[in-house]
Amino acid sequence: MIIDAVTDSFMDSVKLLPFLFLTYLAMEYLEHKAGQKMQETIRSAGRGGPAIGSVLGIFPQCGFSTVASNLYAGRIITTGTLLAIFWSTSDEMLPIMISESVRMSVILKILAVKVVVALAAGFAVDFLCRRKQRKMQIEHLCEQHHCHCENGIWKSALHHTVEIFLYIMVISLALNLLIGWIGEDVLGSLFLNRPVVGELVAALLGMIPNCASSVAITQLYLNGVLSAGAMIAGLLSGSGVGLLVLFRVNDDHWENCRILGLLYGIGVAGGIAVNWLGIVF
Repeated sequence: MIIDAVTDSFMDSVKLLPFLFLTYLAMEYLEHKAGQKMQETIRSAGRGGPAIGSVLGIFPQCGFSTVASNLYAGRIITTGTLLAIFWSTSDEMLPIMISESVRMSVILKILAVKVVVALAAGFAVDFLCRRKQRKMQIEHLCEQHHCHCENGIWKSALHHTVEIFLYIMVISLALNLLIGWIGEDVLGSLFLNRPVVGELVAALLGMIPNCASSVAITQLYLNGVLSAGAMIAGLLSGSGVGLLVLFRVNDDHWENCRILGLLYGIGVAGGIAVNWLGIVF
């Protein structure tokens, strides 16, 4: 069983390599062309920040959530704008789904749900907080933990491809071993047939400040282990390394904890709403 699991995981992952590389190459090119403009747009968003942040967040861009964390620490953007970016960001979900040949209509539907939740919740947070923005000049320091954009788009795309390939292979191996050990039906029933449990667990998994979390959530959904709602809950609560950077650059740790709670709570609520409304992808 172990040999079969290792072989299947390796072969399935290798098949994705060319698609992953081409996807990341295209993403790196777009980022180099439009990345700075997107950052300037969010800087000057003002009260419309949650709307702009929720839309810009869905575009895969290296370190965009870390940019938002730094801007928030300098009180350049609102709490709602920061959270809207966090909720709409999907980290590695998009390139993995593209490489797995998931229908574009399905991908767009998932992104649309995330934007709607991020937009509505972002404005609601700003309305409730009514935070007064102090326009401060800050030295913008983008903590690009897994970004290698300075090496050129080819090297950067190759680095991302290798990194995510290894994550996919390890997670696929773990999943194949787990399925072989307890059975696919039993594993699926732990989440698919238990309302709320899947969303609670997936949202916790999504909050791990590493791209491995979005890889795991996407792979679990594609393998039929997570429901659509659980997948959305995990992707909503995931913000890449943005949350980690927020705790590093923002001195108000109680405020950071409140943001953490909102990120998780809305992620779970969004996932439950997807299942309750019967939304399928």
